[in-house]
Amino acid sequence: MKVLIVEDNPSVSETIADYLELEGIVIDCAYHGESAIHLVAENHYDVIIMDIMMPKLDGISTVKKLRQELFCSTPILFLTAKDHLEDKILAFQAGGDDYLLKPFAMQELSLRLHALENRGPRKDIGELKYADIVMDIRTNQVIRGEVVVKLSRTQLKILKLLLKHAPGYVSRQEITEALWGDESPNSDALRSHVYGLRTALNKGFSESRLETLHGQGYRIK
Repeated sequence: MKVLIVEDNPSVSETIADYLELEGIVIDCAYHGESAIHLVAENHYDVIIMDIMMPKLDGISTVKKLRQELFCSTPILFLTAKDHLEDKILAFQAGGDDYLLKPFAMQELSLRLHALENRGPRKDIGELKYADIVMDIRTNQVIRGEVVVKLSRTQLKILKLLLKHAPGYVSRQEITEALWGDESPNSDALRSHVYGLRTALNKGFSESRLETLHGQGYRIK
């Protein structure tokens, strides 16, 4: 097993590394989030141990970048003294797979690492899902149920935005700014793209997934 330890306290990092190396685990260390991102981009790891409070880039932001920008599917264990429920929620929402509080027993850390390694890489990284719609943001392939949905580039951008917020709504202004910035066309342009997206998503299905909320915006339901 090869493990990356991301921890800004050298003594904690070294203590963990010494223990795990005795078990035959290969260790790399990073002392802030930016370094972790660089190492993950250049190396393969079976599990990543991630602290939260770090300089330059905190652990939550680091994991978000690893999942959303590098499409890193490596299991991630958060190892931190932050014990509030809100911290745990943010950690798992960012893409964490396990959460262990400091202080901790080395044996328990080892057991959790082996459990994550046995589980293997995550299969859902790089996908946006809601209900029966799945979008692979690496290839831009969209599937509803078992049907491949063909969309234009603009329709893909709208769907990606809606899936990220589903089941919440996205306002017309937010969509317009995401598509065209300050150079937005007339309102009929967005309406036309949404109509095309709705038609493509609904083809062959009796239930519509794209809903217009009058005066508010659109959502995937």
